[in-house]
Amino acid sequence: MTILTYVAGIVALFLAMNIGASGAAASISVAYGSGAIKTRKNALLICGVAILLGAVIGGSEVVKTIGSGIIPNGILTAKIVVIILSSAALSLFIANLIGIPLSTSEITVGAIVGVGIAEQALYINNILVIVSFWVIIPVVGFTIAFLLGKVITMAENKYPQLQEKKTKKVLTIFVIIVGFFEAFSAGMNNVGNAVGPLVGANLIPMSTGTILGGFFIALGAIVLGGRVLETNAKKITRFSLLEGGTISGTGSLLVIIASIFGLPVPLTQVTSTAIMGIGAAKKGKNQVNKRVISKIVKVWLVSPVFSLVISYGLMKLFVDSDMYTIVVLVSVSAATFGVLSLIKTIREDSRSYYENGEGI
Repeated sequence: MTILTYVAGIVALFLAMNIGASGAAASISVAYGSGAIKTRKNALLICGVAILLGAVIGGSEVVKTIGSGIIPNGILTAKIVVIILSSAALSLFIANLIGIPLSTSEITVGAIVGVGIAEQALYINNILVIVSFWVIIPVVGFTIAFLLGKVITMAENKYPQLQEKKTKKVLTIFVIIVGFFEAFSAGMNNVGNAVGPLVGANLIPMSTGTILGGFFIALGAIVLGGRVLETNAKKITRFSLLEGGTISGTGSLLVIIASIFGLPVPLTQVTSTAIMGIGAAKKGKNQVNKRVISKIVKVWLVSPVFSLVISYGLMKLFVDSDMYTIVVLVSVSAATFGVLSLIKTIREDSRSYYENGEGI
C-alpha cells in the first residue's frame, strides 16, 4: 500500500467522524428532545449502535453508487480518492466556519462530479436520477407528514386519553424505536459518503469499508455529537410524542427506501420538510416558514456546487498542473464574494437612507 492509500483512509475516517458529529447525531434528536430517552449519553449510545448496524447491514448500495455510479471507477486512483474526500471534508470545514449548513450527501456527490468534469467522464443519467430524488423525497416527506399530521390532530382531539400517562408510556417506546430506525437509516445512507470512493478504487473491500465507515460515523456521533443533539432536540420539543414519532418515522422510512436503491439523500432536509408538514397540518399552510423553504433550497443548490468547484480546482492543480484554470477559479470566487458583499452593503445603505433620510 502506498502513502497516498493511507492518507485516503485517514481522510475518509476523519470525514466519517465529522458526518457522525453533525447530521448523524441529529437523527436521535426527536427521541431525546421529547423526553423518551432521558439522558444525552444514552441517546448517543443508541444512536451509535443504530448507525453502525445500518452501515453494516444496508450501506453497501449507496457505497456502490458513490464508488462507481457517478464516474467510472476505472479513473479512481489513490490520489483522486484523496482529492474527492479532501474536497468533501474541506467543504464541510469551511461551511462550519462561516455557519452555512451543507448536506453531506450533496457535498460528496458534488466532489465526485467535480472530478468527473475534470476527467470528462460522468454518468449523466445517474446524476440526474440522484438530483431529481433530492427534490422528490423531501416533497414526499412533507406530503406524508402533512396527511399523518391531520390524522394525529383529529385523533388527539377525539381521544383525550392519548395524553394519559399509561398511553404516553407506549408512545415513549414507539418514539425510541422510531428514533433507532432514523439513526439506522443515517448509517445506511451516510457510510457511502465516507468510504464509497475507497471501495470504488479497490483500496479496501466492501465489507471492511462499511464496518470501518459505520464504526467511525458512530464514534463521531457518540464522542462529538452532543452539541448538535442538544441544539436539534430543543427545536422539536414543541411536538407531542406522536407527532415527533411521525417526523422520525417519515424521515427514516424514506431514507431507508432510498438507501436500498443506492440513492444518497439528505436526511436533514427530509426531516425538515416532515416537520413543516406536521406544522402545516396542525396550524394551516400559513405556518409553513418560507424562510425555512428558502434555506433548504439554497443548501440544496450550494452544497454540491461548493464541493464541485473545490474538487475540480484540486484536480487541475495536483493532477493536470493547470495553473491557468486555478487562477480563473480563484478570480471567479473572489468576484462572486465581492459582488455578494457589495449587494449586502448597497441594501444596508438603502435601508439606512430610507430609515434615516440620509444619503452617503
